[in-house]
Amino acid sequence: MIKVICGPKGSGKTKRIIDAANEAVAGAKGNLVFITDTKRYMYDLRREIRFIDTSDYSVAGEDALCGFIKGVIAGSYDNEYVYVDGIARIAGKAIKDMAQFFYMMEKVSDMRSLTLYITCSCAEEELPEFAKKYL
Repeated sequence: MIKVICGPKGSGKTKRIIDAANEAVAGAKGNLVFITDTKRYMYDLRREIRFIDTSDYSVAGEDALCGFIKGVIAGSYDNEYVYVDGIARIAGKAIKDMAQFFYMMEKVSDMRSLTLYITCSCAEEELPEFAKKYL
């Protein structure tokens, strides 16, 4: 299952996704992974959450991001939640051009029975149709 957290820049999306990750720790039976492109929020997450900064791995582009997330998921069959903060920023692409990313992530999340949280920097009404179903 995919859940999208959207809003304009500065609207608190990152805080919401961090809070969601920290709250999930109490009831999670599997691993939690938080992926972003900065170390800025590393210490805001509980230690049980695996933190990954994509800038350490030179992830650039939608295909690279998709492959990176798939690789992280493949690394453990115990993954239950994956949080990705700022997919458009990491991929270097506008949300409206990332339909393939959402399609691939939906396939992976369904196949592995995990919940994937994604933040998108745009107002809800600007979210493309292919992403609105994940609100």
